[in-house]
Amino acid sequence: MNYLRDGDELVISSIDRLARSLADLCALVDELTDKRVTVTFLHEHLSVSKNSSDPRADLMLSILGSFAEFERAIIRERQAEGIALAKKAGKYKGRKRALTTAQVDDARERIAAGESKASIARSFGVTRPTLYRALNN
Repeated sequence: MNYLRDGDELVISSIDRLARSLADLCALVDELTDKRVTVTFLHEHLSVSKNSSDPRADLMLSILGSFAEFERAIIRERQAEGIALAKKAGKYKGRKRALTTAQVDDARERIAAGESKASIARSFGVTRPTLYRALNN
């Protein structure tokens, strides 16, 4: 956005690629058009600019932005329902731990023996922050 100048055209595949909420969409489009940038949405066949203050384009932008926000909310709702059903069925367990309990115990022993945490992390194939988190849990 910092590189866009007067007369430039920003081409975006779809409205939902620019913003997830109607408020953010309107704010971004206003900011861009204030810079005299034309914003074109390919999927919606919609172009918005300061030069052509078309009330129909503003209305379409608001309507399509609202639909994009609604669609995103529906997706999140369905995802939450699916996760709840999977958890109930015992199929959703989340991500596996990077280090097993035995590896964490081994790491504690090696730290007590004076080995560096960086070399321990390397030997387990994890990063130092991952090792620190495992040790703190």
